[in-house]
Amino acid sequence: MTKRSPTGLGGYQKLGTHAVLIMLCLPFIMPLVWMVSTSLKSDSQIYVKEGEAAVAFSVKNLVPSPVKWDNYPAALKTVPFAVYLRNTLFLCALTVIGAVASSAIVAYGFARMRFAGRDALFYVMLATMALPAAVTMVPTFALFRWLGWYGTFLPMIVPSFCGSAFYIFLLRQFFGTIPEELSEAARIDGASEWRIFVQVMLPLAKPALATCALFQFLGTWNDFFGPLIYINDPSKYTLAYGLQQFLSNYGSMWAQLMAGACIFTIPIIVLFFFAQKTFIQGIATTGTKG
Repeated sequence: MTKRSPTGLGGYQKLGTHAVLIMLCLPFIMPLVWMVSTSLKSDSQIYVKEGEAAVAFSVKNLVPSPVKWDNYPAALKTVPFAVYLRNTLFLCALTVIGAVASSAIVAYGFARMRFAGRDALFYVMLATMALPAAVTMVPTFALFRWLGWYGTFLPMIVPSFCGSAFYIFLLRQFFGTIPEELSEAARIDGASEWRIFVQVMLPLAKPALATCALFQFLGTWNDFFGPLIYINDPSKYTLAYGLQQFLSNYGSMWAQLMAGACIFTIPIIVLFFFAQKTFIQGIATTGTKG
């Protein structure tokens, strides 16, 4: 009896599937490839002539020659990247703590506690997710300016401590999948509602909490409109806003600008690869019960 070759019909189907997926990914990968390639060129190498026009992207000009590694230290010296990084990490740390902690508390209340109007309040909270940010931008700005917070980090930090509708929904669905018997057993042993939340529910919700933390970190890291609206001091710029200022002040230095963009992108890519297992687990284990 002859053994079937591992590269049979099934192997060719997998190979074809992967080839199609790679082709579909190319339009999304090419801007990243162009950014990295441009960051390693001199400004004179970026544009090449094809016919009568000068183009910035050409397959034959994709590989830089020679490679200009000094664009990266030059970009770090042109603008205060260390200051921008410090401000960004400061905002990321506080907003992650605030958003995850406040959302978990509210989600536990919606999932486990019984009180009048609970479902109505939950639906009202969900309805806020449908409001475009542009609708509330002007009144929110007026409120923070009246409070004297304009020009500080407070407008970007304090709202995160009031919970996020999306995170509350995500965590509420997760808490709803945890068996009620665990909470009942803790109550029989004399545990308070707060102790049940801290010692029973939170340890079980680590994947969902990590997912919310990852979403919040990425949102704060990439936030451009928050610093644009509320920050007017260059010493408080974040990386996203600092790159835009780089473009405004040094628009002709494309190689250094792309080097700065690569530096800005690297932490996000590294974080995704290290956290993708936790992220997928958190999404997959978030139930739809409730």
